[in-house]
Amino acid sequence: MPLKQATLNGTKRKSSPPLDVSVKRRKSDEAGFKDSTSEEQYNIVDRQFYPPEMANERCAQYNTNRIQRPMQTLNKAQQETEGERDSIDVNHAVVHWFKCDLRTYDNKSLYLASKLAKSHGVPLICLHIVSPQDYKAHMTSPVRVDFALRTLEVLKDDLAKLDIPLYTEVVEERRAIPDRILDLCDGWGASHIFCNIEYEVDELRREALMTRKGLERGIAVTAVHDTCVVAPGELSSGTGGQYAVYSPWYRAWVAYIHRHPQQLQTFDTPSPNPASSRQDFKDIFDSNIPEAPENKRLTKEEKTRFRSMWPPGEHEAHERLDKFLKEKVEKYKDTRNFPAVNTTAMLSVHFSSGTLSARTAVARARDANTTNALDGGHVGIKGWISEIAWRDFYKHVLVNWPYVCMNKPFKPEYTNIRWEYDEALFQKWCTGQTGFPFIDAAMRQLNHMGYMHNRARMGVASFLAKDLLIDWRRGERYFMEHLIDGDFASNNGGWGFSASTGVDPQPYFRIFNPHLQSEKFDPDGEYIRKWVPELANVRGKAIHDPYERGSEREAKKNGYPKACVEHKASRARALARYKEGLGRDKA
Repeated sequence: MPLKQATLNGTKRKSSPPLDVSVKRRKSDEAGFKDSTSEEQYNIVDRQFYPPEMANERCAQYNTNRIQRPMQTLNKAQQETEGERDSIDVNHAVVHWFKCDLRTYDNKSLYLASKLAKSHGVPLICLHIVSPQDYKAHMTSPVRVDFALRTLEVLKDDLAKLDIPLYTEVVEERRAIPDRILDLCDGWGASHIFCNIEYEVDELRREALMTRKGLERGIAVTAVHDTCVVAPGELSSGTGGQYAVYSPWYRAWVAYIHRHPQQLQTFDTPSPNPASSRQDFKDIFDSNIPEAPENKRLTKEEKTRFRSMWPPGEHEAHERLDKFLKEKVEKYKDTRNFPAVNTTAMLSVHFSSGTLSARTAVARARDANTTNALDGGHVGIKGWISEIAWRDFYKHVLVNWPYVCMNKPFKPEYTNIRWEYDEALFQKWCTGQTGFPFIDAAMRQLNHMGYMHNRARMGVASFLAKDLLIDWRRGERYFMEHLIDGDFASNNGGWGFSASTGVDPQPYFRIFNPHLQSEKFDPDGEYIRKWVPELANVRGKAIHDPYERGSEREAKKNGYPKACVEHKASRARALARYKEGLGRDKA
Protein backbone atom coordinates (compact mmCIF):
# COMPACT_ATOMS: atom_id res chain seq x y z
CA MET A 1 0.00 0.00 0.00
CA PRO A 2 1.44 3.21 -0.99
CA LEU A 3 2.38 5.06 2.09
CA LYS A 4 3.73 8.42 1.13
CA GLN A 5 3.57 12.01 2.02
CA ALA A 6 0.53 14.03 1.25
CA THR A 7 -1.62 16.99 2.03
CA LEU A 8 -1.82 17.79 5.72
CA ASN A 9 -5.51 17.36 6.13
CA GLY A 10 -5.83 13.95 4.61
CA THR A 11 -4.89 10.98 6.67
CA LYS A 12 -2.66 7.95 6.63
CA ARG A 13 0.80 7.71 5.18
CA LYS A 14 2.19 11.09 4.43
CA SER A 15 5.00 13.40 5.15
CA SER A 16 6.30 16.72 3.91
CA PRO A 17 7.35 19.61 6.09
CA PRO A 18 4.96 20.14 9.00
CA LEU A 19 1.65 21.77 8.16
CA ASP A 20 2.41 21.96 4.44
CA VAL A 21 -0.93 21.63 2.66
CA SER A 22 0.41 22.10 -0.86
CA VAL A 23 2.63 19.05 -1.04
CA LYS A 24 1.01 17.57 -4.13
CA ARG A 25 2.53 20.48 -6.07
CA ARG A 26 6.01 19.70 -4.78
CA LYS A 27 8.65 19.30 -7.45
CA SER A 28 10.33 15.92 -7.56
CA ASP A 29 13.82 17.37 -7.34
CA GLU A 30 13.20 19.25 -4.09
CA ALA A 31 15.75 18.51 -1.41
CA GLY A 32 14.89 15.46 0.58
CA PHE A 33 12.91 13.76 -2.18
CA LYS A 34 13.85 11.81 -5.25
CA ASP A 35 12.06 10.87 -8.42
CA SER A 36 10.66 7.35 -8.39
CA THR A 37 9.12 6.24 -11.65
CA SER A 38 8.30 2.65 -10.74
CA GLU A 39 6.07 3.57 -7.82
CA GLU A 40 4.04 5.85 -10.09
CA GLN A 41 4.07 3.69 -13.20
CA TYR A 42 2.92 0.58 -11.35
CA ASN A 43 0.27 2.29 -9.24
CA ILE A 44 2.12 1.95 -5.97
CA VAL A 45 1.40 5.55 -5.08
CA ASP A 46 -1.35 7.93 -6.20
CA ARG A 47 0.23 11.17 -7.43
CA GLN A 48 -3.05 13.00 -6.77
CA PHE A 49 -2.17 12.85 -3.08
CA TYR A 50 1.48 11.92 -2.68
CA PRO A 51 4.83 13.40 -3.80
CA PRO A 52 7.88 11.49 -5.02
CA GLU A 53 9.75 9.12 -2.79
CA MET A 54 11.53 10.43 0.27
CA ALA A 55 15.31 10.23 0.08
CA ASN A 56 17.22 8.00 2.48
CA GLU A 57 19.03 11.06 3.83
CA ARG A 58 15.73 12.51 5.04
CA CYS A 59 14.88 9.23 6.77
CA ALA A 60 18.19 9.51 8.59
CA GLN A 61 17.19 12.98 9.78
CA TYR A 62 14.16 11.45 11.52
CA ASN A 63 16.36 8.77 13.05
CA THR A 64 18.78 11.35 14.43
CA ASN A 65 16.04 13.69 15.71
CA ARG A 66 16.90 16.45 13.25
CA ILE A 67 13.30 16.44 12.04
CA GLN A 68 10.47 16.65 14.53
CA ARG A 69 8.28 13.57 14.51
CA PRO A 70 4.56 14.22 13.95
CA MET A 71 3.75 12.79 17.39
CA GLN A 72 6.08 15.40 18.88
CA THR A 73 4.28 18.07 16.85
CA LEU A 74 0.94 17.06 18.35
CA ASN A 75 2.35 16.71 21.87
CA LYS A 76 3.85 20.18 21.60
CA ALA A 77 0.57 21.67 20.38
CA GLN A 78 -1.38 20.03 23.20
CA GLN A 79 1.16 20.93 25.90
CA GLU A 80 1.65 24.53 24.82
CA THR A 81 -2.09 25.18 24.66
CA GLU A 82 -3.14 23.23 27.75
CA GLY A 83 -3.60 26.29 29.94
CA GLU A 84 -5.59 28.18 27.33
CA ARG A 85 -7.76 25.17 26.58
CA ASP A 86 -8.47 24.61 30.28
CA SER A 87 -9.55 28.22 30.65
CA ILE A 88 -12.28 27.94 28.01
CA ASP A 89 -15.71 27.75 29.61
CA VAL A 90 -18.04 24.94 28.62
CA ASN A 91 -20.69 26.40 26.36
CA HIS A 92 -23.93 24.78 25.13
CA ALA A 93 -22.56 21.33 24.23
CA VAL A 94 -19.51 19.04 24.21
CA VAL A 95 -18.49 17.08 21.10
CA HIS A 96 -16.85 13.70 20.61
CA TRP A 97 -15.38 12.99 17.16
CA PHE A 98 -15.55 9.32 16.18
CA LYS A 99 -12.82 8.06 13.86
CA CYS A 100 -11.56 4.46 14.12
CA ASP A 101 -13.13 4.04 17.56
CA LEU A 102 -16.72 3.11 16.67
CA ARG A 103 -17.88 1.98 20.11
CA THR A 104 -19.56 3.33 23.23
CA TYR A 105 -17.83 1.11 25.81
CA ASP A 106 -14.20 1.63 26.82
CA ASN A 107 -13.72 4.68 24.62
CA LYS A 108 -11.55 7.17 26.50
CA SER A 109 -12.33 10.26 24.44
CA LEU A 110 -16.05 9.56 24.47
CA TYR A 111 -15.92 8.99 28.23
CA LEU A 112 -14.08 12.27 28.84
CA ALA A 113 -16.45 14.22 26.60
CA SER A 114 -19.47 12.70 28.36
CA LYS A 115 -18.00 13.39 31.80
CA LEU A 116 -17.41 17.06 30.95
CA ALA A 117 -20.87 17.45 29.43
CA LYS A 118 -22.58 15.86 32.41
CA SER A 119 -20.65 17.94 34.94
CA HIS A 120 -21.95 21.11 33.28
CA GLY A 121 -25.44 19.87 32.51
CA VAL A 122 -25.06 20.24 28.73
CA PRO A 123 -25.64 17.66 25.98
CA LEU A 124 -23.01 15.48 24.33
CA ILE A 125 -23.00 15.47 20.54
CA CYS A 126 -21.11 12.85 18.54
CA LEU A 127 -19.94 13.20 14.95
CA HIS A 128 -18.25 11.18 12.24
CA ILE A 129 -16.86 12.48 8.96
CA VAL A 130 -17.00 10.42 5.75
CA SER A 131 -14.21 11.46 3.38
CA PRO A 132 -14.18 9.96 -0.15
CA GLN A 133 -10.75 11.43 -0.78
CA ASP A 134 -9.35 9.86 2.36
CA TYR A 135 -10.74 6.49 1.31
CA LYS A 136 -9.04 6.84 -2.06
CA ALA A 137 -5.75 8.11 -0.71
CA HIS A 138 -5.57 5.36 1.91
CA MET A 139 -6.65 2.57 -0.41
CA THR A 140 -9.44 1.76 2.03
CA SER A 141 -11.27 -1.31 0.79
CA PRO A 142 -14.96 -1.05 -0.17
CA VAL A 143 -15.74 -3.88 2.25
CA ARG A 144 -14.14 -1.99 5.11
CA VAL A 145 -16.06 1.18 4.22
CA ASP A 146 -19.27 -0.86 4.14
CA PHE A 147 -18.49 -2.40 7.52
CA ALA A 148 -17.80 1.03 9.06
CA LEU A 149 -21.03 2.52 7.71
CA ARG A 150 -23.06 -0.46 8.95
CA THR A 151 -21.35 -0.11 12.31
CA LEU A 152 -22.33 3.57 12.40
CA GLU A 153 -25.97 2.47 12.06
CA VAL A 154 -25.57 0.31 15.16
CA LEU A 155 -23.69 3.05 16.98
CA LYS A 156 -26.34 5.64 16.12
CA ASP A 157 -29.06 3.42 17.60
CA ASP A 158 -27.03 2.72 20.75
CA LEU A 159 -26.36 6.41 21.31
CA ALA A 160 -30.00 7.31 20.63
CA LYS A 161 -31.04 5.10 23.54
CA LEU A 162 -29.01 7.49 25.68
CA ASP A 163 -30.54 10.53 23.92
CA ILE A 164 -27.14 11.26 22.35
CA PRO A 165 -27.22 12.36 18.69
CA LEU A 166 -24.72 11.08 16.13
CA TYR A 167 -24.14 13.43 13.22
CA THR A 168 -22.50 12.01 10.09
CA GLU A 169 -21.53 14.10 7.10
CA VAL A 170 -19.71 13.54 3.82
CA VAL A 171 -16.89 16.07 3.32
CA GLU A 172 -15.64 15.88 -0.26
CA GLU A 173 -12.36 17.81 0.19
CA ARG A 174 -10.13 16.08 2.72
CA ARG A 175 -8.28 19.27 3.56
CA ALA A 176 -11.59 20.89 4.51
CA ILE A 177 -12.25 18.46 7.37
CA PRO A 178 -10.69 20.45 10.26
CA ASP A 179 -12.46 23.70 9.41
CA ARG A 180 -15.74 21.87 8.81
CA ILE A 181 -15.58 20.23 12.23
CA LEU A 182 -14.84 23.55 13.90
CA ASP A 183 -17.73 25.13 11.96
CA LEU A 184 -20.06 22.41 13.23
CA CYS A 185 -18.92 23.07 16.79
CA ASP A 186 -19.63 26.76 16.31
CA GLY A 187 -23.09 25.97 15.03
CA TRP A 188 -23.88 23.71 17.98
CA GLY A 189 -22.44 26.15 20.50
CA ALA A 190 -19.80 23.59 21.51
CA SER A 191 -16.57 24.95 22.97
CA HIS A 192 -14.94 21.58 23.59
CA ILE A 193 -14.23 18.68 21.25
CA PHE A 194 -12.52 15.41 22.16
CA CYS A 195 -11.05 12.72 19.92
CA ASN A 196 -8.79 9.69 20.21
CA ILE A 197 -5.36 9.89 18.59
CA GLU A 198 -4.60 7.99 15.42
CA TYR A 199 -0.88 7.54 14.79
CA GLU A 200 -0.46 7.94 11.05
CA VAL A 201 1.46 11.03 10.01
CA ASP A 202 -1.29 13.28 8.65
CA GLU A 203 -3.70 12.45 11.44
CA LEU A 204 -1.14 13.62 13.96
CA ARG A 205 -0.40 16.81 12.05
CA ARG A 206 -4.08 17.46 11.44
CA GLU A 207 -4.90 17.24 15.16
CA ALA A 208 -1.92 19.50 15.96
CA LEU A 209 -3.26 22.05 13.50
CA MET A 210 -6.80 21.72 14.83
CA THR A 211 -5.55 22.23 18.40
CA ARG A 212 -4.15 25.63 17.51
CA LYS A 213 -6.89 26.67 15.07
CA GLY A 214 -9.52 25.72 17.62
CA LEU A 215 -8.10 28.20 20.11
CA GLU A 216 -8.42 30.98 17.55
CA ARG A 217 -12.15 30.24 17.54
CA GLY A 218 -12.54 29.67 21.26
CA ILE A 219 -12.76 25.88 20.93
CA ALA A 220 -10.65 23.48 23.00
CA VAL A 221 -9.53 20.48 20.94
CA THR A 222 -8.30 17.61 23.11
CA ALA A 223 -6.74 14.50 21.55
CA VAL A 224 -6.03 11.56 23.87
CA HIS A 225 -4.27 8.20 23.67
CA ASP A 226 -6.69 5.28 23.49
CA THR A 227 -5.88 2.96 20.58
CA CYS A 228 -2.92 1.29 22.29
CA VAL A 229 -2.91 -0.44 25.66
CA VAL A 230 0.39 1.31 26.34
CA ALA A 231 0.75 4.67 24.61
CA PRO A 232 3.66 5.21 22.22
CA GLY A 233 6.60 6.82 23.98
CA GLU A 234 6.06 5.06 27.30
CA LEU A 235 8.54 2.26 26.59
CA SER A 236 12.22 2.69 25.84
CA SER A 237 15.16 0.36 25.41
CA GLY A 238 18.30 0.34 27.50
CA THR A 239 19.79 3.00 25.25
CA GLY A 240 16.72 5.20 25.68
CA GLY A 241 15.28 4.69 22.22
CA GLN A 242 12.35 2.82 20.73
CA TYR A 243 12.62 -0.96 20.56
CA ALA A 244 13.05 -2.31 17.04
CA VAL A 245 12.71 -5.95 18.07
CA TYR A 246 9.43 -7.36 19.31
CA SER A 247 10.59 -9.77 22.05
CA PRO A 248 12.34 -7.25 24.33
CA TRP A 249 9.63 -4.70 23.54
CA TYR A 250 6.97 -7.22 24.62
CA ARG A 251 8.77 -7.91 27.90
CA ALA A 252 8.87 -4.17 28.55
CA TRP A 253 5.19 -3.84 27.57
CA VAL A 254 4.16 -6.58 30.02
CA ALA A 255 6.33 -5.15 32.80
CA TYR A 256 4.89 -1.67 32.27
CA ILE A 257 1.31 -2.93 32.58
CA HIS A 258 2.20 -4.93 35.67
CA ARG A 259 3.63 -1.76 37.24
CA HIS A 260 0.65 0.28 36.06
CA PRO A 261 -2.39 -2.01 36.34
CA GLN A 262 -4.64 1.00 35.75
CA GLN A 263 -3.69 0.67 32.08
CA LEU A 264 -6.28 -2.09 31.89
CA GLN A 265 -9.05 -0.15 33.60
CA THR A 266 -11.84 0.28 31.09
CA PHE A 267 -14.05 3.32 30.58
CA ASP A 268 -17.81 3.30 31.09
CA THR A 269 -20.30 4.05 28.35
CA PRO A 270 -21.40 7.70 28.18
CA SER A 271 -24.05 9.06 30.53
CA PRO A 272 -27.49 9.80 29.08
CA ASN A 273 -28.11 13.26 27.70
CA PRO A 274 -30.78 15.58 29.11
CA ALA A 275 -34.17 14.46 27.80
CA SER A 276 -34.53 17.76 25.95
CA SER A 277 -31.79 16.66 23.57
CA ARG A 278 -34.29 14.62 21.59
CA GLN A 279 -36.12 17.76 20.60
CA ASP A 280 -33.13 20.10 20.46
CA PHE A 281 -31.32 17.83 17.97
CA LYS A 282 -34.31 16.25 16.28
CA ASP A 283 -32.84 16.83 12.83
CA ILE A 284 -29.73 14.82 13.76
CA PHE A 285 -31.73 12.00 15.34
CA ASP A 286 -33.89 11.84 12.20
CA SER A 287 -30.91 11.86 9.80
CA ASN A 288 -29.54 8.78 8.06
CA ILE A 289 -26.05 7.38 7.84
CA PRO A 290 -24.84 8.13 4.28
CA GLU A 291 -24.23 5.47 1.70
CA ALA A 292 -20.72 4.57 0.67
CA PRO A 293 -19.13 7.09 -1.69
CA GLU A 294 -19.31 6.09 -5.33
CA ASN A 295 -15.61 5.22 -5.39
CA LYS A 296 -16.06 2.63 -2.61
CA ARG A 297 -19.41 0.97 -3.29
CA LEU A 298 -19.96 -2.77 -3.28
CA THR A 299 -22.05 -4.61 -5.82
CA LYS A 300 -25.37 -6.05 -4.68
CA GLU A 301 -23.87 -9.54 -4.57
CA GLU A 302 -20.86 -8.33 -2.56
CA LYS A 303 -23.10 -6.57 -0.06
CA THR A 304 -25.09 -9.74 0.52
CA ARG A 305 -21.98 -11.89 0.80
CA PHE A 306 -19.95 -9.66 3.10
CA ARG A 307 -22.86 -8.72 5.33
CA SER A 308 -23.63 -12.37 5.99
CA MET A 309 -20.02 -12.96 7.02
CA TRP A 310 -19.32 -9.80 8.99
CA PRO A 311 -22.11 -8.52 11.29
CA PRO A 312 -21.22 -5.00 12.45
CA GLY A 313 -20.98 -3.27 15.79
CA GLU A 314 -19.53 -3.61 19.26
CA HIS A 315 -22.18 -6.08 20.44
CA GLU A 316 -21.00 -8.54 17.82
CA ALA A 317 -17.40 -7.87 18.88
CA HIS A 318 -18.13 -8.69 22.53
CA GLU A 319 -20.02 -11.83 21.56
CA ARG A 320 -17.06 -13.02 19.52
CA LEU A 321 -14.69 -12.22 22.37
CA ASP A 322 -16.88 -14.15 24.84
CA LYS A 323 -17.09 -17.15 22.51
CA PHE A 324 -13.35 -17.18 21.93
CA LEU A 325 -12.47 -17.07 25.61
CA LYS A 326 -15.05 -19.72 26.50
CA GLU A 327 -14.73 -22.12 23.57
CA LYS A 328 -11.56 -21.57 21.56
CA VAL A 329 -8.71 -20.21 23.64
CA GLU A 330 -8.03 -23.67 25.09
CA LYS A 331 -6.70 -24.78 21.70
CA TYR A 332 -5.30 -21.45 20.54
CA LYS A 333 -1.58 -22.10 21.11
CA ASP A 334 -1.60 -25.42 19.28
CA THR A 335 -3.89 -24.51 16.38
CA ARG A 336 -3.55 -20.78 15.67
CA ASN A 337 -1.18 -21.34 12.73
CA PHE A 338 -3.51 -23.67 10.82
CA PRO A 339 -5.86 -21.78 8.48
CA ALA A 340 -8.27 -24.70 8.13
CA VAL A 341 -8.89 -24.85 11.89
CA ASN A 342 -11.38 -22.28 13.13
CA THR A 343 -9.80 -21.51 16.50
CA THR A 344 -8.74 -17.89 16.12
CA ALA A 345 -10.81 -15.08 17.62
CA MET A 346 -11.68 -13.45 14.25
CA LEU A 347 -11.63 -10.08 15.98
CA SER A 348 -9.18 -8.22 13.73
CA VAL A 349 -11.98 -6.36 11.94
CA HIS A 350 -13.24 -5.13 15.30
CA PHE A 351 -9.82 -3.97 16.45
CA SER A 352 -9.18 -2.10 13.20
CA SER A 353 -12.59 -0.37 13.15
CA GLY A 354 -12.51 0.26 16.89
CA THR A 355 -15.67 -1.65 17.77
CA LEU A 356 -13.52 -3.40 20.39
CA SER A 357 -10.61 -1.84 22.24
CA ALA A 358 -7.37 -3.72 22.69
CA ARG A 359 -7.51 -2.71 26.35
CA THR A 360 -10.86 -4.47 26.83
CA ALA A 361 -9.59 -7.59 25.07
CA VAL A 362 -6.44 -7.83 27.19
CA ALA A 363 -8.35 -7.11 30.43
CA ARG A 364 -10.95 -9.76 29.65
CA ALA A 365 -8.29 -12.30 28.73
CA ARG A 366 -6.42 -11.59 31.96
CA ASP A 367 -9.62 -12.01 33.97
CA ALA A 368 -10.22 -15.37 32.29
CA ASN A 369 -6.70 -16.54 33.13
CA THR A 370 -5.46 -18.36 36.21
CA THR A 371 -3.17 -15.45 37.07
CA ASN A 372 -3.09 -11.68 36.73
CA ALA A 373 0.31 -11.94 35.07
CA LEU A 374 -0.06 -11.27 31.35
CA ASP A 375 2.88 -13.52 30.53
CA GLY A 376 1.84 -16.43 32.74
CA GLY A 377 -0.93 -18.89 33.38
CA HIS A 378 -2.90 -20.51 30.58
CA VAL A 379 -0.69 -20.92 27.51
CA GLY A 380 -3.53 -20.11 25.10
CA ILE A 381 -4.48 -16.90 26.88
CA LYS A 382 -0.85 -15.88 27.32
CA GLY A 383 -0.21 -16.49 23.63
CA TRP A 384 -3.28 -14.55 22.53
CA ILE A 385 -2.34 -11.54 24.64
CA SER A 386 1.09 -11.52 23.02
CA GLU A 387 -0.58 -11.48 19.60
CA ILE A 388 -2.74 -8.48 20.54
CA ALA A 389 0.43 -6.74 21.73
CA TRP A 390 1.80 -6.83 18.16
CA ARG A 391 -0.78 -4.16 17.30
CA ASP A 392 0.69 -1.86 19.93
CA PHE A 393 4.21 -2.68 18.77
CA TYR A 394 3.60 -1.70 15.16
CA LYS A 395 1.91 1.56 16.19
CA HIS A 396 4.88 2.37 18.42
CA VAL A 397 7.12 1.73 15.41
CA LEU A 398 5.00 4.02 13.25
CA VAL A 399 5.25 6.86 15.76
CA ASN A 400 9.02 6.58 16.17
CA TRP A 401 9.87 5.92 12.52
CA PRO A 402 7.17 7.92 10.74
CA TYR A 403 8.76 7.52 7.33
CA VAL A 404 7.32 3.99 7.16
CA CYS A 405 4.13 5.98 6.58
CA MET A 406 5.81 7.72 3.65
CA ASN A 407 6.32 4.88 1.20
CA LYS A 408 9.70 3.99 2.69
CA PRO A 409 10.82 0.73 4.27
CA PHE A 410 11.86 0.74 7.91
CA LYS A 411 15.34 -0.05 6.63
CA PRO A 412 15.93 2.65 3.99
CA GLU A 413 18.92 0.76 2.60
CA TYR A 414 16.45 -1.75 1.16
CA THR A 415 15.29 0.97 -1.21
CA ASN A 416 18.09 -0.09 -3.56
CA ILE A 417 16.76 -3.59 -4.23
CA ARG A 418 15.83 -4.03 -7.90
CA TRP A 419 12.26 -5.31 -7.87
CA GLU A 420 10.43 -6.92 -10.76
CA TYR A 421 7.21 -5.44 -12.16
CA ASP A 422 5.87 -8.37 -14.19
CA GLU A 423 2.19 -7.52 -14.51
CA ALA A 424 1.14 -11.01 -15.64
CA LEU A 425 2.78 -12.61 -12.59
CA PHE A 426 1.30 -10.01 -10.29
CA GLN A 427 -2.19 -10.72 -11.62
CA LYS A 428 -1.69 -14.46 -11.09
CA TRP A 429 -0.81 -13.71 -7.48
CA CYS A 430 -3.81 -11.39 -7.06
CA THR A 431 -6.30 -13.89 -8.44
CA GLY A 432 -4.88 -17.05 -6.89
CA GLN A 433 -3.59 -18.60 -10.11
CA THR A 434 0.10 -19.05 -9.30
CA GLY A 435 0.07 -22.86 -9.40
CA PHE A 436 1.12 -23.00 -5.74
CA PRO A 437 -2.02 -24.34 -4.02
CA PHE A 438 -1.47 -22.87 -0.55
CA ILE A 439 -0.74 -19.43 -1.99
CA ASP A 440 -3.74 -19.59 -4.30
CA ALA A 441 -6.08 -20.73 -1.52
CA ALA A 442 -5.02 -17.77 0.60
CA MET A 443 -5.52 -15.20 -2.14
CA ARG A 444 -8.90 -16.62 -3.04
CA GLN A 445 -9.94 -16.46 0.60
CA LEU A 446 -8.94 -12.79 0.63
CA ASN A 447 -10.88 -12.00 -2.52
CA HIS A 448 -14.01 -13.80 -1.32
CA MET A 449 -14.06 -12.87 2.37
CA GLY A 450 -12.08 -9.65 2.58
CA TYR A 451 -9.99 -11.57 5.10
CA MET A 452 -7.02 -13.92 5.22
CA HIS A 453 -5.63 -16.05 8.03
CA ASN A 454 -2.46 -14.51 9.47
CA ARG A 455 -0.23 -17.49 8.70
CA ALA A 456 -1.42 -17.36 5.11
CA ARG A 457 -0.70 -13.61 4.98
CA MET A 458 2.92 -14.32 5.82
CA GLY A 459 3.12 -16.98 3.14
CA VAL A 460 1.66 -14.96 0.28
CA ALA A 461 3.70 -11.88 1.21
CA SER A 462 6.95 -13.83 1.23
CA PHE A 463 5.99 -15.46 -2.07
CA LEU A 464 5.31 -12.13 -3.79
CA ALA A 465 8.44 -10.40 -2.51
CA LYS A 466 10.91 -13.26 -2.81
CA ASP A 467 9.66 -15.94 -5.20
CA LEU A 468 8.27 -13.36 -7.64
CA LEU A 469 10.61 -10.51 -6.55
CA ILE A 470 7.72 -8.09 -7.08
CA ASP A 471 7.86 -4.81 -5.18
CA TRP A 472 6.32 -5.60 -1.78
CA ARG A 473 4.48 -2.28 -1.76
CA ARG A 474 2.21 -3.58 -4.53
CA GLY A 475 1.14 -6.42 -2.26
CA GLU A 476 0.79 -4.08 0.69
CA ARG A 477 -1.55 -1.93 -1.37
CA TYR A 478 -3.54 -4.91 -2.65
CA PHE A 479 -4.15 -6.06 0.90
CA MET A 480 -5.41 -2.65 1.99
CA GLU A 481 -7.69 -2.45 -1.04
CA HIS A 482 -9.30 -5.80 -0.22
CA LEU A 483 -9.07 -6.45 3.53
CA ILE A 484 -12.01 -5.74 5.80
CA ASP A 485 -9.54 -5.46 8.70
CA GLY A 486 -6.96 -3.33 6.93
CA ASP A 487 -4.88 -1.43 9.49
CA PHE A 488 -1.94 0.57 8.22
CA ALA A 489 0.56 -0.10 11.00
CA SER A 490 -0.10 -3.84 11.23
CA ASN A 491 -0.28 -4.33 7.47
CA ASN A 492 2.91 -2.39 6.87
CA GLY A 493 4.63 -4.23 9.69
CA GLY A 494 3.58 -7.60 8.34
CA TRP A 495 4.75 -6.83 4.83
CA GLY A 496 8.01 -5.42 6.13
CA PHE A 497 8.60 -8.62 8.06
CA SER A 498 7.91 -10.89 5.11
CA ALA A 499 9.88 -8.82 2.59
CA SER A 500 12.74 -8.40 5.12
CA THR A 501 12.50 -4.61 4.74
CA GLY A 502 10.73 -3.84 8.02
CA VAL A 503 11.22 -3.75 11.74
CA ASP A 504 12.22 -7.05 13.40
CA PRO A 505 12.06 -8.86 10.02
CA GLN A 506 12.87 -12.36 8.98
CA PRO A 507 16.44 -12.23 7.59
CA TYR A 508 16.53 -11.53 3.85
CA PHE A 509 18.10 -14.94 3.27
CA ARG A 510 15.16 -16.69 4.97
CA ILE A 511 12.82 -17.51 2.11
CA PHE A 512 9.74 -19.61 2.72
CA ASN A 513 9.35 -22.68 0.52
CA PRO A 514 5.64 -22.41 -0.40
CA HIS A 515 5.27 -26.18 -0.77
CA LEU A 516 6.80 -26.87 2.64
CA GLN A 517 4.68 -24.10 4.20
CA SER A 518 1.66 -25.81 2.72
CA GLU A 519 2.61 -29.20 4.16
CA LYS A 520 3.39 -27.72 7.55
CA PHE A 521 0.30 -25.54 8.04
CA ASP A 522 -2.29 -27.36 5.93
CA PRO A 523 -1.07 -30.96 6.28
CA ASP A 524 -4.34 -32.58 5.20
CA GLY A 525 -5.07 -30.03 2.47
CA GLU A 526 -8.40 -28.95 3.98
CA TYR A 527 -7.70 -25.26 3.47
CA ILE A 528 -6.61 -25.82 -0.11
CA ARG A 529 -9.63 -27.96 -1.01
CA LYS A 530 -11.99 -25.35 0.39
CA TRP A 531 -10.62 -22.48 -1.67
CA VAL A 532 -9.19 -24.29 -4.70
CA PRO A 533 -12.04 -26.53 -5.86
CA GLU A 534 -10.04 -27.63 -8.90
CA LEU A 535 -8.03 -29.79 -6.49
CA ALA A 536 -10.93 -31.04 -4.38
CA ASN A 537 -10.41 -34.65 -5.48
CA VAL A 538 -6.64 -34.70 -5.04
CA ARG A 539 -5.61 -36.81 -2.06
CA GLY A 540 -2.47 -37.12 0.02
CA LYS A 541 0.59 -34.91 -0.30
CA ALA A 542 -0.10 -34.34 -3.99
CA ILE A 543 -2.51 -31.59 -2.89
CA HIS A 544 0.51 -29.41 -2.10
CA ASP A 545 2.17 -29.76 -5.52
CA PRO A 546 -0.14 -31.68 -7.88
CA TYR A 547 1.97 -31.44 -11.05
CA GLU A 548 5.07 -32.86 -9.36
CA ARG A 549 3.41 -35.45 -7.14
CA GLY A 550 1.31 -37.53 -9.48
CA SER A 551 -1.92 -35.56 -9.82
CA GLU A 552 -1.11 -33.69 -13.01
CA ARG A 553 -4.07 -35.20 -14.89
CA GLU A 554 -6.60 -34.14 -12.24
CA ALA A 555 -5.16 -30.64 -11.99
CA LYS A 556 -4.99 -30.14 -15.73
CA LYS A 557 -8.50 -31.54 -16.27
CA ASN A 558 -9.96 -28.97 -13.90
CA GLY A 559 -7.93 -26.09 -15.26
CA TYR A 560 -5.56 -25.62 -12.36
CA PRO A 561 -2.33 -23.98 -13.62
CA LYS A 562 1.21 -25.20 -13.35
CA ALA A 563 3.56 -23.37 -11.01
CA CYS A 564 4.34 -19.94 -12.45
CA VAL A 565 7.94 -20.03 -11.18
CA GLU A 566 10.41 -22.65 -9.98
CA HIS A 567 11.06 -22.07 -6.29
CA LYS A 568 14.72 -23.10 -6.20
CA ALA A 569 15.65 -20.79 -9.07
CA SER A 570 13.52 -17.99 -7.65
CA ARG A 571 15.18 -18.32 -4.28
CA ALA A 572 18.63 -18.02 -5.84
CA ARG A 573 17.54 -14.96 -7.82
CA ALA A 574 16.09 -13.30 -4.71
CA LEU A 575 19.27 -13.89 -2.69
CA ALA A 576 21.38 -12.40 -5.46
CA ARG A 577 19.11 -9.38 -5.84
CA TYR A 578 19.01 -8.67 -2.09
CA LYS A 579 22.79 -8.97 -1.82
CA GLU A 580 23.20 -6.64 -4.76
CA GLY A 581 20.83 -4.06 -3.29
CA LEU A 582 22.54 -4.16 0.09
CA GLY A 583 26.02 -4.05 -1.47
CA ARG A 584 26.92 -7.45 -0.10
CA ASP A 585 27.70 -9.01 -3.46
CA LYS A 586 30.99 -7.11 -3.42
CA ALA A 587 32.08 -8.46 -0.07
